[in-house]
Amino acid sequence: MSTLQTPAIPPASLPASNPFAAPSNLPFQAPPFHLIQDAHYLPAIQAGMAQQRAEIDTIANNPAPPTFDNTLVAMERSGSLLTRTLAAFSAVTGANTNPTLQDIKTQVAPQLAAHSDAIYLNTSLFQRVSAIYQQRSGLNLDPESLRLLETSYEGFVHAGSNLSDTEKSRLKQLNEEASTLSTAFLNKVLSAAKESLFTTTDPTALAGLSESQLAAAAELATSRNLPGWALPIQNTTQQDFFDALTNRDTRKSLFDLAWSRTHSGGPNDTTAIISRLAQLRAERARLLGFATYADWKLHDQMAKTSQAAREFLANLVPKATTRIAAEAADLQSLINDQNPTQPFALQPWDWAFYAEQLRKARYDLDEEAIKPYFELNSVLEKGVFFAASKLYGISFTQRHDIPVYHPTVSVFELTDANGHPLALFYSDPFKRDNKNGGAWMSSLVHQSRLLGQLPVIYNVGNVPPPAASQPALLTLDQVITFFHEFGHALHGIFSTAQYPSLSGTAVARDFVEFPSQFNEYWATYPAVFTNYARHHATGEPMPADLAEKIRSTKEFNKGYHLTEVLAASLIDMHWHTLPPEAPLQDPDTLEAQALTTAGLNLPYAPPRYRSTYFAHIWGGGYAAGYYAYQWAETLENQAIEWFESHGGLTRANGDRLRQMVLSRGNTEDLAQMFANWISDHPAS
Repeated sequence: MSTLQTPAIPPASLPASNPFAAPSNLPFQAPPFHLIQDAHYLPAIQAGMAQQRAEIDTIANNPAPPTFDNTLVAMERSGSLLTRTLAAFSAVTGANTNPTLQDIKTQVAPQLAAHSDAIYLNTSLFQRVSAIYQQRSGLNLDPESLRLLETSYEGFVHAGSNLSDTEKSRLKQLNEEASTLSTAFLNKVLSAAKESLFTTTDPTALAGLSESQLAAAAELATSRNLPGWALPIQNTTQQDFFDALTNRDTRKSLFDLAWSRTHSGGPNDTTAIISRLAQLRAERARLLGFATYADWKLHDQMAKTSQAAREFLANLVPKATTRIAAEAADLQSLINDQNPTQPFALQPWDWAFYAEQLRKARYDLDEEAIKPYFELNSVLEKGVFFAASKLYGISFTQRHDIPVYHPTVSVFELTDANGHPLALFYSDPFKRDNKNGGAWMSSLVHQSRLLGQLPVIYNVGNVPPPAASQPALLTLDQVITFFHEFGHALHGIFSTAQYPSLSGTAVARDFVEFPSQFNEYWATYPAVFTNYARHHATGEPMPADLAEKIRSTKEFNKGYHLTEVLAASLIDMHWHTLPPEAPLQDPDTLEAQALTTAGLNLPYAPPRYRSTYFAHIWGGGYAAGYYAYQWAETLENQAIEWFESHGGLTRANGDRLRQMVLSRGNTEDLAQMFANWISDHPAS
């Protein structure tokens, strides 16, 4: 038994009045949000940690010889109270938080890090896992059980189980500090997004916006007790309104707000946090036997090494820079033509505005002309759900009796083609001040045959809410985001894993984006598109010529989009390939160095995320992994080619993808799983 001391956790006692004290009796064990109060979370989390710690100690100190059942299966069963509490807590702190919940999150972050270390650095527990692992060839385990054993053993080693007690003590310190800083980072980013409003009382400053956009801006200003109008910022560098705002000064002001939101030296400045986080991660990697944090992180990903990931990105740069240079030249020419006496150099806040003009000129396509055909509920139910029904035979029924954490969240029950209940799905599409930026998928209940659990999945978005009594009309990019996130949802919904650790989206980062990016394909697939792209007022389908214009613009502006994502990916890799002896980094200097070295330091095309608000890598689990979006695109392209050569949108094709990939989680080698599926003659 290790002699290392771990922080004291309160006893595993929780009054029956706490909604987390027992499993939910709602359908699918959905969280009873109607009963949960902020005050319930902290005692439930702490009791859950204590309960699981006791369960783990019982497993580790079991006098019986270690077996797969009394060790690995017992570990999979442990922590039920903590798991169900954290699932709900994560949902509300990400999508509907408040100062009380943020304080709780700050308090428990280092405790949860210490709790994880208490499991993975438990010498007696690791000895049992290791003993079973050494005997694996003679245990006659089924493939999924063998996969659990192998990934569990590797997880213990990767977490530091082979370190000395002195090294483990230092590792615990690093993990706790990193967890605290990551939570502080997310809190600052959320606060910065809320506070960085563009406000004006001058209507000419907002020239170009539609009536519905102006109405929403007026409502936002009123909600903040401000005169005039207010425009919120989104989580990315580029902003939604840039394509429409004709006032260049307004565009620049909005860009400056977005760019400097966490970089002003004020209370929301994150520069010191991320510099220290990078240093902590580098030291942790060296302690664990890796040259850099990226190498530690990628050891079990498809890329395997930081060198492979960086070479993959570097190989994309020439394609990106060639395309964006041509695009920039076209936009600069347009600027010069429109401003013959006072031309100016193309800047980031100009790109979307002039690109939209160029798209109109080349393809006669106006974003405002297509938005009336993309009403949110139609996109979700007649587009996203329709495609899933056609591919997989599932049906959707809205449930009004399932409690939610916010009134604008909708719940749907999914039923399989055989009539059996399949999952619950929550949709939370609208932007709020107390919601993290971006869009994501997660689980309120993880699927597991061992635990008898069906999945409860949710998607979160940040669509600007419409003015009162107005429909929520989406841009094409927002439509594609709906399909993308539901691709993640399907990965969780269709899971049939025995063990929760291998269930659903518990796969490598550079594979998890494959199902989501492939699901985008159906957004513009003719049979799906014609079903949902209908005018919100008349119900008339989008005219065929307008729909064709959308498809014809598929490659338009691709150079810019590829460049901004590549720039962010390379910045991510630069941070996470720093050696541990490197001093604290200045983010601006590091970014400039990373982009200049890559040939991407372009004045008109900043990275999709600046380091100081790059939540994916400092608080979202994508550290050294943002390249995954581009990596998964290579898989996506192969998948599209396969579907197109096998008849497209058919049940047979959908069922094959479901059976061979979407249902498998991490129960087998991912590269082999994909190869088997893509083959015309897969292994049996």
